[in-house]
Amino acid sequence: MPLDLDTLVTDDGLISREIFSSAEVYARERETVFAKSWLFVGHVSQIPNPGDFFLSTTGEDSVILSRDTKGKVHVFLNSCRHRGMRVCRFDEGNTRRFLCPYHGWTYASDGTLLGVPEFTNGYQGVLDKSQWGLIEPPHLFDFHGMIWVNWDPQAQPFLESLGDMAFFLEDFLRMPDGGIGEWEVIGGVMKWPIPANWKWGAENFAGDFYHGISHASVDQIAISPSGELGRHQSDAVKRPMKLINASIAKGGHSARGRLFEDDYPYTSEYGKYAEVDRYFADAYEKRQQRLGPLARLHGAGGTVFPNMSYSNGRYSIAVWNPRGADRTEAWRWYLVPKDAPEAVKDVMRHYAIRYQGPSGMTEQDDLENWNYAHEACHGNVARKLDFNYQLGRETDDSLLAGWNLPHTTVAAGFTEHNQRGFYRHWQSMLSGGQG
Repeated sequence: MPLDLDTLVTDDGLISREIFSSAEVYARERETVFAKSWLFVGHVSQIPNPGDFFLSTTGEDSVILSRDTKGKVHVFLNSCRHRGMRVCRFDEGNTRRFLCPYHGWTYASDGTLLGVPEFTNGYQGVLDKSQWGLIEPPHLFDFHGMIWVNWDPQAQPFLESLGDMAFFLEDFLRMPDGGIGEWEVIGGVMKWPIPANWKWGAENFAGDFYHGISHASVDQIAISPSGELGRHQSDAVKRPMKLINASIAKGGHSARGRLFEDDYPYTSEYGKYAEVDRYFADAYEKRQQRLGPLARLHGAGGTVFPNMSYSNGRYSIAVWNPRGADRTEAWRWYLVPKDAPEAVKDVMRHYAIRYQGPSGMTEQDDLENWNYAHEACHGNVARKLDFNYQLGRETDDSLLAGWNLPHTTVAAGFTEHNQRGFYRHWQSMLSGGQG
């Protein structure tokens, strides 16, 4: 039976389980979503020196994020032009050349083809090496140190595709003092397989405040550096606020946070660690002065469509790499301010890995939820039932009025507003819409 795209996501908040389990849907996603969207591949701090490289991925394609010997940043398809073998098999490192181990074709750090065995005898010296370099995406963009690429020659420029989401992503990338500074990736990138569809992670971080019951046990053991019960360091702040869920219709992006009713003096969020708490107390005062009314919004995270999610507070980035309809390879980066004291970096790193990643307590809860929910998309009876995404259908754009976010709709409290926006855009792209 042909795929009926109109029935997969309905206007009244019902979503077919087929979108998570269908091989036909997944095949279509590869061509209409991942081949046409801006995808995050890494951070410039991972390649600080000429010759540095980091092995990344876009969809199911292995790519190399590198800095050539002249200092220019590139992203290459990790596939030899001769027979497709990977020319790089190390997660990271430094090199002047990429050598294919299959037949020996050799590429410079800028991707140009340098050496071809039997060039004179086998190719009679007429192979045009300039036409056989490593393939680069037609579009690459550096957004405050985050490297994004798009393989679609007709893709919208990055900032146009990001739209209002630029406000929220820049908020995530602000230093604790509200300024613009340098972040660095610390502790490498954690990677682990998930026996579930990539969209589970993307939608969860898009705006699911609703699943707090999943983390009840984590809340009881006080992993927060504040020293109080709860998993968030911000749980120590007992001030009037509203949960904000922002859906950016143009692009399918989502962000969430806490909007406090007024300014308030610094409340200790790192009470377990005096030196670290002093650092954040000083940063908080500077943030209030620098941002003014915008400082009332404390970001909690979000998802840049399709598969890059971020978390404020833990300062981490996750990418939900598709590996089939029923399998995802999750990658997580942890960020710290480059100029922060080592004690601050160490506390931030330990808090983040206790919270998220394969060893993170909350992420283990999430994985259990996603795995069983995905399993229910294959049951002979269960797979025929729709999922309900009808929670919180009222919106209140006045909450962020005056913030110059013309394509953003806002819902407060517990809602699936962001997920509905995510899947409307996903459906549009599957039907041939623009990313």
